[in-house]
Amino acid sequence: MTEVQAVPPRLAVDEARALSYEVEQFLYEEAELLDTWRLPEWLDLFAATGEYLVPATDKPDGDPRRDLFLVQDDRFLLEQRVNSLMKRSAHAEYPHSRTRRSVTNVRVALLPDGHLAIRATFAVFRFRGGTLDTYVGQYRHEVERDESGAFRFLVRKAVLDLAVLRPHGKVSIIL
Repeated sequence: MTEVQAVPPRLAVDEARALSYEVEQFLYEEAELLDTWRLPEWLDLFAATGEYLVPATDKPDGDPRRDLFLVQDDRFLLEQRVNSLMKRSAHAEYPHSRTRRSVTNVRVALLPDGHLAIRATFAVFRFRGGTLDTYVGQYRHEVERDESGAFRFLVRKAVLDLAVLRPHGKVSIIL
């Protein structure tokens, strides 16, 4: 009879750390794609049913089925947004703003369906026309692994901590 050895409790901790590291690298790569205006590549990070959401500043926990959102794009609308932002005719973003992102305090939880819930704090610094705008908030994402093992956004949600969009007045970049 073979002896069964208990799994060391450290294994679960190591697996959690490895997953957290993998998720952090995914978010850092995404930030680089956005900061370098590689939007078509960024779009590939979304599942076919993926959504990009930015709730209104007065309803950060709003429901996109009944509340007004600043951005509420399904995959089709997101493709249109990316195509528009990449054209010279997108006057609000041509020439492109320079942006730098900071992503911190990343937390990962496994959902019952096997997807991952990701929370992270963000700051996006936008430089345009001699002006600096700062957008601060929390990411609340849901991701899945595709057949290749890569993460894909099911929901990419950027919840702004700003009470109002002043002095910005709009969100013309991808948060």
